[in-house]
Amino acid sequence: MMLPEPPASHMSTPRVSRQAADTATPEPPADEVVRVALPGTCGELVQGSLDGEPCLISCPLGWYSIAAVRFQSCGGWTVPTQAPKTRAALHTGLAYLGRTASGGCVHLHTELPRGRGYGSSTADIGATLYALGRAAGRRLTPQEVARLAVQVEPSDSTLFPGLALWDHRSGHVYEDLGAPPPLTVVVLDPGGEVDTLAFNRLDHRQVLRHLAPQHREAFSLLREGLRYGNLEAIGTAATLSATAHQAILANPLLEPTLSLAHDVRALGVCRAHSGTLLGLLLDPRHVDVARITALAAQRFTSAVTVFNLPLVSGGPRFLTSSAGCPSG
Repeated sequence: MMLPEPPASHMSTPRVSRQAADTATPEPPADEVVRVALPGTCGELVQGSLDGEPCLISCPLGWYSIAAVRFQSCGGWTVPTQAPKTRAALHTGLAYLGRTASGGCVHLHTELPRGRGYGSSTADIGATLYALGRAAGRRLTPQEVARLAVQVEPSDSTLFPGLALWDHRSGHVYEDLGAPPPLTVVVLDPGGEVDTLAFNRLDHRQVLRHLAPQHREAFSLLREGLRYGNLEAIGTAATLSATAHQAILANPLLEPTLSLAHDVRALGVCRAHSGTLLGLLLDPRHVDVARITALAAQRFTSAVTVFNLPLVSGGPRFLTSSAGCPSG
């Protein structure tokens, strides 16, 4: 089944340069709504243990969650009832900013599905924290936002600009890997859901020790591929990580996806390591992305949703602010 392209707001979210994002911002007027977008993911390019630490490198997609935040002079905070993690992040951020006595409202605009590997919780939490800081007149750094986010739950490296290697549980490890390569991801979404909080509570230490050599090779290959622009190495790293993870969370769609990747000469296969998604990594300069997307939709059953999106940089996009409380 073909999924229509994400809404135009997700596909054309304005970006700010890293230089602009690092510019100090005066405190906005009390009635100003600050809007920030953060990308979702097609799982991870690589995830596993590295020197004994659980780490990942997210696969950010051009599909966004947008948080709108406004302070108000009195009353409590209004947060969408279906977003308890966002509420937890809000109060964590308010405590950090010393604004626990304040009131305001938060609105989320997102169509990222839950529990499949789209990084929806991180996108909601990160966008909210970045917007909260800007609304409070503070320029929260990615490191500050990431430290706050992991207090709520293990979080994706999409909190950081570009691509990043990140210890998603404790935040002790961070490595900037630079800008993403010009890849397109054909997303294969079979539906279903994985409870990420429950999954992350499981003890995988023994199997992670067994997989440590494969994880180290995958991380090394991905670093090398990004450093030298070797797209084949990037694809090989993602495929190695996706295959190794079958020992932790088996995905029955992986084998037919690997077969399809071979047939269409994809660079590799990425996956959600705590979700159900899989993705074909393609170089749009050398393959017909539309044809491959259509072929994937034909090959899999109608229960699998197929669409394509560009690989993008992580980090916040600060959107145009406006007056009044967010609605919806």
